[in-house]
Amino acid sequence: MSEISGNKEKEPKQQFPVSRRGFLRTGAAVAAMGVMGAIAAPSKMANATVSTLGYEAAGKGKWSKLKPKMSYGGASVSFVEHNDQWLGTSKLLGPVQRTDEQDGGFCLAIRGILGEKAKYGYFQQASRYPMASAFLNPTGAISGPEMVDGPVSPEKLPIPDPEQMSQHIKDLAYYLRADEVGIGKMPSYAYYASTMAPPQGAYAAGAVPPDAPISKAPVTGNLPNVIVVAVEQHLETYLATTGYDGISNSQSFRCYHATANISVIMAQYIRNLGYNARAQHFGNYEAVMGPCLIAAGMGELTRTGDCVAHPRFGFRTKVAAVTTDLPLAPDKPIDFGMLDFCRVCKKCADECPSKAITFDVDPVEHNGYLRWNTDAKICTTFRASNEEGVNCGRCIKVCPWNSKEDSWFHEAGIWIGSKGQGAAKFLKGIDDMFGYGTEIVEDYKWWLEWPELYKIKMPS
Repeated sequence: MSEISGNKEKEPKQQFPVSRRGFLRTGAAVAAMGVMGAIAAPSKMANATVSTLGYEAAGKGKWSKLKPKMSYGGASVSFVEHNDQWLGTSKLLGPVQRTDEQDGGFCLAIRGILGEKAKYGYFQQASRYPMASAFLNPTGAISGPEMVDGPVSPEKLPIPDPEQMSQHIKDLAYYLRADEVGIGKMPSYAYYASTMAPPQGAYAAGAVPPDAPISKAPVTGNLPNVIVVAVEQHLETYLATTGYDGISNSQSFRCYHATANISVIMAQYIRNLGYNARAQHFGNYEAVMGPCLIAAGMGELTRTGDCVAHPRFGFRTKVAAVTTDLPLAPDKPIDFGMLDFCRVCKKCADECPSKAITFDVDPVEHNGYLRWNTDAKICTTFRASNEEGVNCGRCIKVCPWNSKEDSWFHEAGIWIGSKGQGAAKFLKGIDDMFGYGTEIVEDYKWWLEWPELYKIKMPS
């Protein structure tokens, strides 16, 4: 496989001469897992927030009646406390400033700051791959202010038990076909300072012309709780794609539409109960999803900037949220070793077509917290300008946490990977040996490609 135009062709990686399915059918898997006993004690990132209160995720029948127990996919998970030094396992160094939506990567492309090709490439997402507009159009239809927010019923129904209501909300999320849900205390800095008007989603859907005037709309939301729902991007499709061909943005848009639908229905239901609720989805965000995910116990930051990985799905998901004052019992943030894993893996940085992902060992300061600084401008410029596909999800495809099939072997691998840096090196080695993430499984390819449509049409 060669990289995107302009980069040198990579040397093929040496892979184990047995397919992943063949491997699982042999005793080699058992032999490999025997190495677990030789793994050194975990070398965890220091985290002062590890809970000493004996907190556990809600037990059978309490998490949700539809999904009675939270599934972490085999990862070893502990729970951490909220305080002013940490958000989950993300170290806070000082005040985190609320950001403006228009300064986000794709909004920079919309504004023309990343060049004309990136601007028009972004505006033509829907037309450059026919499936994209099929998802974007209905998402746009539920993105208006009357859909994400609205009047609250004057009759406020009593909520005697926030824990019971939390279980009920999780039941509702699963009933609406979310793959995962969590509830958190809404961090004040997770709200944007201002949104871009019209919102980013309207531009993606082609509902706004490229020369439309752009303004800022101040965000005044301060609701105390956040419900986060996630829908996973289809694993077999990712196994069959390069990560940057035509299906890449449709993988995202399918999940954006699904989570938007869930959040709009959920927010309206809560308003019918007499409480404030605002849907936060791709078509009309007032909140940044990363800190919401962490606060709701849905994952940890990764090497890919502000992407948050879940123990079971990695960051092969798209999410939406509902901010609300409905009385709820929040879940606690989680620690499953993602920071230790990302310190040693670097596979996303190795495979990034735009070379936007850092190889730094340690996170660095960014806006009052520690993270690995993906260069958002380089990343976005490539994604919006890519003519070997439409957009890019290469980091999603190659991350060892994202590409695991449902099997005992991969659950065991995830358990290993959550046990510190030494264990992470072992899992990364197994991942490379079998070509996980970098392979293309042709048997899973179901969609059609029209590469002639990938070309960006520049104005004359």
